[in-house]
Amino acid sequence: MPSEISLAPLSSLRVSANQIPAYSLLPNTSVLHKPLLIYHSVFHSSTSASAIEAHLAATGVVVPQWRYTMYSTTHFHSTTHEVLCISRGKARLCFGGEDNPGRVEAEVTIGDVVVVPAGVGHRLIDDLEGGFEMVGSYPKGCSWDMCYGKKGEEEKVEGLKSVKWFEKDPIYGDQGPVVGV
Repeated sequence: MPSEISLAPLSSLRVSANQIPAYSLLPNTSVLHKPLLIYHSVFHSSTSASAIEAHLAATGVVVPQWRYTMYSTTHFHSTTHEVLCISRGKARLCFGGEDNPGRVEAEVTIGDVVVVPAGVGHRLIDDLEGGFEMVGSYPKGCSWDMCYGKKGEEEKVEGLKSVKWFEKDPIYGDQGPVVGV
């Protein structure tokens, strides 16, 4: 890997994988059957957002596109998966819709990575320290859209079936948690 960044070794990486059932008009993982993945403590807490972006670019699977917090309104993307690298702070996030009994609420912190499959609703519940920031990226060649689980989005949800899964891991390359799921 051409990046100069130090990653948690795959052999000791802790990963949370969750299938989230459809709820109301949020498809979640019910269409693609790919899990929400949270890689815990991938990057050292002193790793800058610029260094994370450089690593993602060097790995060549996703393209970093923004640095920001997460919207506090539940939304999902029907055209692409999303890779979120926590670059500052700590937050509580909700995946799957806040009223969904099968939702996942997770506390993420600097150094964590979240792979959000297309169709999975997600939102910020609480910025726990102030200044929560992520590097948001998407697979090469993909453009993101915004869906909110509302009537009129059915055609977009149907389009989820054509979204291809990763061939390589966005963080680790040829090996890594997304490969083979």
